[in-house]
Amino acid sequence: MNRVDRLMGIVTALQSKKHLSAEAIAQRFEISVRTVYRDIRALDEIGIPVGFEPGQGYFVMQGYFLPPVIFSNEEANALSLMEPLVMRFADQGIRRHYAAALNKVKAVLKSAQKDKMEQMHESVQALRPSCLENDYDYLAKIQTAIVSKNILRLQYENAVQEASYREVEPIGLIFYSLNWHLIAWCWKREEYRDFRVSRIQKLVSTTDPFRKSDHIALSEYQVDVYKW
Repeated sequence: MNRVDRLMGIVTALQSKKHLSAEAIAQRFEISVRTVYRDIRALDEIGIPVGFEPGQGYFVMQGYFLPPVIFSNEEANALSLMEPLVMRFADQGIRRHYAAALNKVKAVLKSAQKDKMEQMHESVQALRPSCLENDYDYLAKIQTAIVSKNILRLQYENAVQEASYREVEPIGLIFYSLNWHLIAWCWKREEYRDFRVSRIQKLVSTTDPFRKSDHIALSEYQVDVYKW
């Protein structure tokens, strides 16, 4: 990667995060921390307002925007490669959102890039196992609740088709055993539970904030894949 591309890449990375440390930037672009310091100075010299907060890292000042995004052929192809996976392993809502986002990407591509992207689309398939159920429309709502830290109300059916009503505080989503699983604090059981999303019969979003303040990180939850 030449320096100009790296500088623009650093700006894009900074705009995608609230803060980025010099070490994180160095790791992402495979450069030394000293080179990061030089690049940050270079960005400042060309008028890109990069700030620094001790203990947090670098950030781009609010109000600064890059010009319209330009994709390389490889980046466009990578997005196209993921399309059949999303269409077969995500639910209806995520499929709609991905298709809309991909159309926006295609709108800024050059004609030659669009042609190559279509060729990639025709050359890649992802076969969905018949056991995979994804005709629900809950993943986007669950994602919103996780980020907003809002309670969800579920009507849930377990493996033996017993229905129950749950009020949960979602901490994350995991895809394993060919299914999406919602990991959440369940107030009915008063413990973290694993809810297979395809077994949710009804999901109601709320604006009620979490009542539990000390949730574990998703990485700390131990998934028991054998029971699925």
